[in-house]
Amino acid sequence: MTDLIKLFDPVIGKEEEKAIRDTLYSKFWASGAGTGNVSKFETKFKEYTQSRTCVAVNNGTSALHLALSLIDISGKEVILPSLSFVSTAHAVLYNGGIPVFVDVEPDSLCIDPNAVEKSITEKTKIILPVHFAGMPAALAKIKRLCKDHNLTLIEDAAHAAGSTYKNKMIGSHGDIVCFSFHPVKNLAMPTGGAITLNDGNWKNTEEILKSKRWCGIANRKGVTYDVPRIGWNFYMNEFSAAIGLVQLKKLDLLNSKRRKIAKRYNDEMKIEKKMPYSKDCSYHFYWIRVKHREQFMKKMKENGIETGIHYKPIHQMKYYNKKIKLTNTDIVGNEIVSLPTHPNLSESEISKVIKCVNLFA
Repeated sequence: MTDLIKLFDPVIGKEEEKAIRDTLYSKFWASGAGTGNVSKFETKFKEYTQSRTCVAVNNGTSALHLALSLIDISGKEVILPSLSFVSTAHAVLYNGGIPVFVDVEPDSLCIDPNAVEKSITEKTKIILPVHFAGMPAALAKIKRLCKDHNLTLIEDAAHAAGSTYKNKMIGSHGDIVCFSFHPVKNLAMPTGGAITLNDGNWKNTEEILKSKRWCGIANRKGVTYDVPRIGWNFYMNEFSAAIGLVQLKKLDLLNSKRRKIAKRYNDEMKIEKKMPYSKDCSYHFYWIRVKHREQFMKKMKENGIETGIHYKPIHQMKYYNKKIKLTNTDIVGNEIVSLPTHPNLSESEISKVIKCVNLFA
């Protein structure tokens, strides 16, 4: 039987094994205060993203939840794309906000700034773009809208560790930027997330976030502490941080391999509707659009190639059930297929994916 070409596959080696072993035998596995490996990871990721500071959490959903909790959005509107993982919208609801879904651009599949501008009302508080598949959204236009309307820019960079925009790392642009680290992500961890901060009050904001990620605990002195605010159990564990420190050292190299794969796909796949090539993109995955998706994915699987769907639009989900028309999102939601771009792919496997797409799409 042909070995399956996986859609996602983390790149690991002896360094990750040693990091886990060292952490295991240290018997220091977790700290709500975020010391040890967690603190080291925050420093290194802050430096990598060129941000003001970084707060590590236990996953990307928690990062979004905490970031949105910093602004009072109860009964207020947050503008976001429907083409995203459902956590992007859930985080708005967690904080009492109203998600306002807008369309995406047909080429990048990132939020359409023109659609954003038309959707801004007196109730709007936040614009929440998603860097889809690692492709940076049009931040210059979105930042202008935020400035003109006194809004906060919170970026969902779950796919975008290592992506850039105008020669600056994603993580250094928005007021608040949220990352996700997971076994399938470009920077792999068992579970993890991070929030980078760039606004003028980042020092105070950092303290608030670190309190909120650990049940609201603050002012800790020895064994005493206070709880001045509500919080959650969202802190990152030491094992994830240990792996993250190793993965961060490899991230640029691994992303360069992803870009090379994406360049081959872009150059050699005959299909018309496909992800554009950009040196700014980290290519969490590579997407194409096909008319007969179910049949295509079945053929790919029969030929030993795993594919995926990222994503069914959120506004179409039963829980949200928004009766709205988002032209590009609705069409893309029926056609999009994700292809492998992970750095473990061999040249022959890349060639096989290209050949099969050209045969079956």
